[in-house]
Amino acid sequence: MSHPRIFFLSDFGHTDAYVGVVKAVIARIASDARVIDLAHEVPPQDLRAGSLALYATMPYLPAGSIVLGVIDPGVGSDRRPVVIEAEGFTFVGPDNGLFGAALALDRPKRAFVLENRALRLTHSSRTFDGRDVFGPAAAHIATGIPLEDFGRQLPLGELVAPPALPTDQAAGEIWTFDRFGNAITTLRAPAETTGDVALEGRSVPLRTHFSAVAEGVPVALVGSAGLIEIAVRNGSARSVLGLHSGARVTRRARGML
Repeated sequence: MSHPRIFFLSDFGHTDAYVGVVKAVIARIASDARVIDLAHEVPPQDLRAGSLALYATMPYLPAGSIVLGVIDPGVGSDRRPVVIEAEGFTFVGPDNGLFGAALALDRPKRAFVLENRALRLTHSSRTFDGRDVFGPAAAHIATGIPLEDFGRQLPLGELVAPPALPTDQAAGEIWTFDRFGNAITTLRAPAETTGDVALEGRSVPLRTHFSAVAEGVPVALVGSAGLIEIAVRNGSARSVLGLHSGARVTRRARGML
């Protein structure tokens, strides 16, 4: 790829210089690489939200791209920094489950631990692996450095499990929430949008769009990621219904009501 693309996701926000300095490090190593922001306002340390963001965007990324994901509550600990080569993309970041849902869409082939200090920044911090380890790794991969050069190979079965995974089953859970307060579940879209979704002792009708119910009324629908969401029209389902991540949800067909 003459101009390799690095898609960058983090919980760094835009108030501080964290995102900018990671991009600067990449530019010094791989000046031809294009760094494209996926999101940086993921709630701090929220692996659930980060993993959903990657899952939702994967179908739209150009094949062959590098995905740099840095949501890293275990930074400085013994959690492993990794690079994962999948069929369509290469993932760089902490081994903490962040990439697990995306890898459900893009089958992993092999993984390596980022332990070669020659491919890190010379002067590093225990608190900023995005700048010192992951950014440089993504940049070196963009220049064509073989993955084997980064360190020992890690069996795929040893990768940390993701915090949530999409399912075709009728029972699942609330994966996370978007900025509107919609509860995004792990339930993939059913063949027909009829019936309801049961959660927290209540039933929410499954419809095709927000305005199918009156303002302030809860509704379930299939969101843009192909997953069932619980919303309140022109309101926040999270606040109005008192929902939380991990809460159990069940999709019920019309005949089960």
